[in-house]
Amino acid sequence: MIRLLPDGVANQIAAGEVVQRPASVVKELLENAVDAGASRITLSVKDAGRTLIQVADNGAGMSDRDARMAFERHATSKISDISDLEHLCTFGFRGEALASIAAVAEVELRTKRHDEETGVGLSIAASKFVSSDPIQCASGSVFSVKNLFFNVPARRKFLKSDASELKHIINEFQRVAICNANVEFHFVNNGMKIYDLYRGNLKQRLAGLFGKALGNSLVDVNVTTSMVCVSGATCKPDKAKKTSGEQFFFVNNRFFRSPYFQKAVTKAYEQLLPADMYPSFFLFFEIDPADIDVNTHPQKTEIKFENELAIWQILNAAVREALAKYAVTPSINFDMDDAPHIPPMSDRPGVKPPEISLNKDYNPFADESRRARSGSIAGWERFYEGFDGEENGTGGNATMPEPVQKTAFEPERYKKRFLQVKDKYIVTPVKSGLLLVDVRRAHRRILFEHFLSLFRENSLVASQRQLFPETVELPVADHMLFTSVSEELKSMGFDIRSLDSGSLVFHAVPAGLEKSNAKTLVDEILRNIKDDFGGAAWNTHEKLSLALADSESLKRADELSDEELEHLVDKLFACRMPDIDPEGKPAVSIITVEDMDKMLLKN
Repeated sequence: MIRLLPDGVANQIAAGEVVQRPASVVKELLENAVDAGASRITLSVKDAGRTLIQVADNGAGMSDRDARMAFERHATSKISDISDLEHLCTFGFRGEALASIAAVAEVELRTKRHDEETGVGLSIAASKFVSSDPIQCASGSVFSVKNLFFNVPARRKFLKSDASELKHIINEFQRVAICNANVEFHFVNNGMKIYDLYRGNLKQRLAGLFGKALGNSLVDVNVTTSMVCVSGATCKPDKAKKTSGEQFFFVNNRFFRSPYFQKAVTKAYEQLLPADMYPSFFLFFEIDPADIDVNTHPQKTEIKFENELAIWQILNAAVREALAKYAVTPSINFDMDDAPHIPPMSDRPGVKPPEISLNKDYNPFADESRRARSGSIAGWERFYEGFDGEENGTGGNATMPEPVQKTAFEPERYKKRFLQVKDKYIVTPVKSGLLLVDVRRAHRRILFEHFLSLFRENSLVASQRQLFPETVELPVADHMLFTSVSEELKSMGFDIRSLDSGSLVFHAVPAGLEKSNAKTLVDEILRNIKDDFGGAAWNTHEKLSLALADSESLKRADELSDEELEHLVDKLFACRMPDIDPEGKPAVSIITVEDMDKMLLKN
């Protein structure tokens, strides 16, 4: 009843752990090229890796025998004894990658050693050798992986969109390129050059990957201890972003993830950044290989450290020191030896102190004062233009969903009163107690459903031409991701044109958004395209609707009038799901009379 699995079946099972998507193949092939000592590596993909993934390098190459052996399970040149695991300084060592890839794709290999005149060409499909012939080729290796998951249709069916899969490929490319600044990298997607990265230092490599703006915002991190050396760079607080995508840890030049060490870095930015902002950082640990275990995860992205707590403290101190060194954080210097002498003030005649006049009759709660303050908000109506389906000069003709049936949350219309608390909440009485509305989340829900209805109904939205078109500069990878949703944005009334430099020029925006900041719009759209939302199934229209809602929603509600508060609450309860914001966070809550009794009578 118990028998050994055939090699092909065993390889496919292993591929389930090692090869999860096209990006997994990219990772393994790029790391193999680096391990082969290549100084120049070119990655080419078609159809986000579904059709072709090709990695060409000028590394050591392989002999005929080694080329065949490389596709066998657990065939490796990196280790020969269990003790070798304690001294690993290369990416690969298990010998599973090529066998797993060849089990779920059609693979061609062309390789030649530098000291040989001819090379070898191999062809493998679904773990079976198809052909092996001597050929003329350049020194090094060229791996071509075609028709990924052709024999596992279920796996192929569950691949994401091309934009999503390409995003993962770019992530893997960046991880290998960052920690190998001495290697030249090129990346071509569907025949179009994405990256041309030449040899240089770390900051030059980061500028090539993420744009010059990031390169100019970095501060050096460099601390050496007997336990670990921490080096690299982190960004200034004013360049922090709403996403944590540009956060990279490397140990002995191997990328790894660590929420624990991530907390050490963010802790160093405490009181410098809002809670929803994330600093970019690129940090390298140099440590004795015997003090870490890299063999804890199939993709080797989780690593165990022997002295984790001590390294956390060193890392936190290193980032804090870097920020203080560049005058990012305030410092106190108690050394007064070189301080300039400042004489005390003398009572000179003729100096008259300033006088302050007070209006003893001033009443801050008077109606006139209140109306003056509430009238300071301008342009509130533009947030709702086109929501009612009436011609209002904006060109919008979409209608909001039908109001939901009255719920326990809905305010009592016959005695409606609104109170604004701390520029953040709205309080109004309901039958069971008090209704509490989060202004920011409520407005997100309103705008999200509005923009989503425009997409679903394919409504024609009038465009507002920009008198002075705004230009937004983007790194190449972000520019490519943004253009993947250009048709959807065009249908919304955007006119965004791309320049050869990778910049975007906003010539027109949907009516009602003409006062929006183009950079904020782009940042929100990119953030939502990149975000997997915890694995939830968000389609492109929903992501774009959320991005537009986030860029337009109120961050705070300073001094809104009763009419504006009432208008916001009415619009919220006309939504299909008024209780929560688009990401499922509660937008409203009720404090019942029983809750109040408990709070007041508990003592």
